[in-house]
Amino acid sequence: MKTHYGKYGGQYVAETLMAPLRELEAAYEAAKADPSFRREFEELLRDYVGRESPLTCARRLSDHLGGATILLKREDLNHTGAHKVNNTIGQALLAKRMGKRRLIAETGAGMHGVATATVAALLGMPCEVYMGALDVDRQAPNVERMKLLGAKVNAVTEGSATLKDAMNEALRDWVANCDDTFYVIGTVAGPAPYPEMVRDFQSVIGREARRQCLEKYGRLPDEAIACVGGGSNAIGLFAGFIDDPEVKLVGVEAGGKGLATGEHAASINGGRLGVLHGAKTMLLQTGDGNIIDTYSVSAGLDYPGVGPEHCHLHDTGRAEYAVINDDEAVAAFEALCRFEGIIPALESSHALAEAIKRAPKLGKDKLLLVNLSGRGDKDMENIARFKASKGAKQ
Repeated sequence: MKTHYGKYGGQYVAETLMAPLRELEAAYEAAKADPSFRREFEELLRDYVGRESPLTCARRLSDHLGGATILLKREDLNHTGAHKVNNTIGQALLAKRMGKRRLIAETGAGMHGVATATVAALLGMPCEVYMGALDVDRQAPNVERMKLLGAKVNAVTEGSATLKDAMNEALRDWVANCDDTFYVIGTVAGPAPYPEMVRDFQSVIGREARRQCLEKYGRLPDEAIACVGGGSNAIGLFAGFIDDPEVKLVGVEAGGKGLATGEHAASINGGRLGVLHGAKTMLLQTGDGNIIDTYSVSAGLDYPGVGPEHCHLHDTGRAEYAVINDDEAVAAFEALCRFEGIIPALESSHALAEAIKRAPKLGKDKLLLVNLSGRGDKDMENIARFKASKGAKQ
């Protein structure tokens, strides 16, 4: 079991959580070695999620930019509308194997909450989701979806009332109820074994994309680009190409109103080493170690930390991490709508915006693979608010 990525990761938790983590480690190691577990997981990905997800060439957008060809890995076409369900199915099957009777989760944009509520309904398990009150307001459609699926949604009002605070509350719940409760963490953050476990379940993205590129284009992409909040969709994509040094790995953090303003969620580019939610990682924090409130137009990227493997990939130079601000992400959102008839999630729009920056500087023979991690139905009201606020300031 991998507990550290260089100096990052680990299990920085209260003693009361060590026994549940050891139980989880042992259960996951046994599940990985059991062909029946893998078979059930893959069958559900195929027959319930609808995998594999297509690889779509964004021809009109690429022609408009006049440079490299942009390819989209279409995780937005999964059941529930995002990559999150790959992981929730894996963790829910593990919960069932362990005899746990209740699922809990944290969520930012709501897609992980929806995916957890979905698999809870599928397996007949009660589910509670913790969500920052700010995110409950700006992601109202997903809140209704969770409730319709039978989940109880708990609005968290403390702190910045966003993803960090939702995760705090979920961890408190798990400490109090670990005997019968399984905590479905939605990203590659948290204490070991979560970063490795979530990476494994999401690696289907990269494995598929690698094979699809070889089948369709006879070669690998030149760059693989994905947005990074906690970082599960990016690690899932990178997993397919980590051993291919000719493929540049590019993570894209949320720059919010700009790094210089301090109103952003770019932990690698603007953070310092610290410990949050059980892992050592790069964090947005004060000199005294207090977590700074983050900001992004995208609720799913509004997190002050990042998965430990991303930090290690950055330090070793295997991946680079760019920053895209709100204006650029919203412009990319609109561009994909108008050129390709695809409405992307605001999270994914950050990765797309970075590809839009890079494509004109590269030759037409180059391939930029973008993980379109989710669809943007949930973001329509948020986009309208953002544009209205920009108009009011002009």
